[in-house]
Amino acid sequence: MSLRPTVDFLLHDWLKVETLQCRERFADHSRETFDAVLDTCERIAREKYAPFNRLVDTQEPQFDGEKVILPQATQDAYKAYAESGMLSAAQDYDVGGMQLPYTVEAAANAFFAMASVSIGSGMLTSGNANLLMVHGTDLQKQVFAAHEFSGRFSGTMCLSEPQAGSSLSDVTTRATPDGAGFEADALGPRYRLKGHKMWISSGEHELSENIIHLVLAKIPDANGQLVPGVKGISLFIVPKKMVDTQGQLTGQRNDVALAGLNHKCGWRGTTNTLLNFGEGKYPVASAGSAQAVAGAVGYLVGKPGEGLRCMFHMMNEARIGVGMAATMLGMAGYYASLDYAKNRPQGRPSGAGGKDASQRQVRIIEHADIKRMLLAQKAYSEGALALALYSARLVDEQHTGSAEDADVARLLLEVLTPIVKSFPSEWCLEANSMAIQIHGGYGYTRDFPVEQYWRDNRLNMIHEGTHGIQAMDLLGRKVLMENGRGLQLLAQRMLATAAQAQASWAPEAAALRDALQQVGQATEQAWAGAEPAQALANAVPYLQAFGHTVIAWIWLDVACCLDGDTTPAAQGRRAACRYFYRYELPKIGAWLRVVSSRDPTCADLPEEAF
Repeated sequence: MSLRPTVDFLLHDWLKVETLQCRERFADHSRETFDAVLDTCERIAREKYAPFNRLVDTQEPQFDGEKVILPQATQDAYKAYAESGMLSAAQDYDVGGMQLPYTVEAAANAFFAMASVSIGSGMLTSGNANLLMVHGTDLQKQVFAAHEFSGRFSGTMCLSEPQAGSSLSDVTTRATPDGAGFEADALGPRYRLKGHKMWISSGEHELSENIIHLVLAKIPDANGQLVPGVKGISLFIVPKKMVDTQGQLTGQRNDVALAGLNHKCGWRGTTNTLLNFGEGKYPVASAGSAQAVAGAVGYLVGKPGEGLRCMFHMMNEARIGVGMAATMLGMAGYYASLDYAKNRPQGRPSGAGGKDASQRQVRIIEHADIKRMLLAQKAYSEGALALALYSARLVDEQHTGSAEDADVARLLLEVLTPIVKSFPSEWCLEANSMAIQIHGGYGYTRDFPVEQYWRDNRLNMIHEGTHGIQAMDLLGRKVLMENGRGLQLLAQRMLATAAQAQASWAPEAAALRDALQQVGQATEQAWAGAEPAQALANAVPYLQAFGHTVIAWIWLDVACCLDGDTTPAAQGRRAACRYFYRYELPKIGAWLRVVSSRDPTCADLPEEAF
């Protein structure tokens, strides 16, 4: 099956993306230019990514003592992606971009994520450069971001440390001024970084001329002590290789060294590293001196102590990217298991003759339980894709809409981002599990791709903020911010969809209104006189209920634009909508009961009881 008809339907029939063409930024575009971008990305994904998904899974990155070795297929895919212009697709013309709507860019990148998430596309490089375009100096944009957009340089984000993991307040990487003249460097205040960063995707490779690391570190106070908590964190550009003010390599390696490769359950084609900063392996001369000393050279981005605020620009973008990756892995498993179910004969028709061996075998898609699992996969994956593209459309509204519309889009994105990341990470993983189940024993072998899809997808509940972190962010911050205005705006949109659906989808409209009411009540009851620890003890069930309510809304909104459409595709989408309302949405009651009652079963259990 092809992803393209689904993408076209969501972009044009549902989101009406062509209406963006009336805005000045997108005036040069048309349905034809959007289709040309999608055609190009679909072709590159089909030719350079999909055929090598198993290859990069089995031929993992290797370190020969000098450099990391990747398959030729990965190098070819990187080159094709960079040459496509997708690294700067949404950027201004004057920096080499296409000024594409982010909605179209996100849809185009979906093809790569489905073809081989393990090879990867440009999520971190684009996110790195996009951050610098907002928070960097003009020269930092020219020297680093511009060359990342061209594909000449690639980028990473270096947050976690071996001892800290997701607890960024506990990072210990230090950044000290590089000599008396450190302020004079044209690329920004120059510091020396010493520390270790763990789980750095694409942290070492030979795919690009240079790797631009964005590193969180703490600047010691006057007494040489690190400021506790996240307020002491600053952000630094740390290139793998030193560059001049024209972006040309100087021939000097920065003091960043590969300490080891992490070998994961999935995403095996992506280099994942432990990096040492400033261990003295590649000493660099200090500012204003010819003496080489230990310490990785880093250039301050923004102001001291505001590193985490700057980094959230990239983190939020990456969270949406992780959600899209999880979504497309779910979609890939759905297509694979659908194809298998259509062609695998097994068993006889159910009913009186179901045990009559003389009757012909039926294809397994004719069994009701197989249809259930296929429909569940479709409901999870296509619903998640619709949500991801809806959120991308909000990004375009935030950047090009009126001041009022942009502010609404900003708040809606704040509330929806944890769901865009977490829902597909959990439920498209469940879809992958169902894809294995449909294949039976064959699904558990490497003869079919579905086991790899599951392994690749399992990481996404951890990637860019674990499931628990997303849950606490949602219940502890997002639904409360600005006196709950973001939640109120989302509720208004849900109620508007329910009103629109009343004529054709009355039971579903009523169910959505009821679910919204349950979420609102649970939110109030969770915080009613409670300490944060009590309110957040069941944040994950809250996240699950909230996510299911959002996807139910998305499916009903999609269903509303199917009136009069009698095609098989429309029939399938209506069935997915009905499935979600009848099989999935009722689950929120159990989840929200423990939230509303602040159930202490888990939180209060003493360690020794385990």
